[in-house]
Amino acid sequence: MGRRSRAEIARLAGLYATSGMGRSEFCFRHGMALSTLNRHLNKQRQRNHAGNDGGGCPLVEVEMSAAVVPVIDGDQAGALKVLLQNGRSVSVGCGFDGETLRRLVAVLERP
Repeated sequence: MGRRSRAEIARLAGLYATSGMGRSEFCFRHGMALSTLNRHLNKQRQRNHAGNDGGGCPLVEVEMSAAVVPVIDGDQAGALKVLLQNGRSVSVGCGFDGETLRRLVAVLERP
């Protein structure tokens, strides 16, 4: 396989953020060097910190597109619970918007 474009590496790094896999496993499955993923994630982290005005944890404005319905428990049909590396978890029910979940997980995974 030839050299990947920056856009392709960014796409893969975005997939990693929501994959639930460790870095080594993700890189192995996608034929990507661990150093490439690490370098991209470090650059992304630096950009995120540079955008922060230094005031603690950055706040992100979100818009709710529909009413939130709480998930009763993990046994509910179609319910998913995502455990993030930083110890946080996100639970969603059937019919959730995958793109919104991907963006939320990326924000929650920021250091």
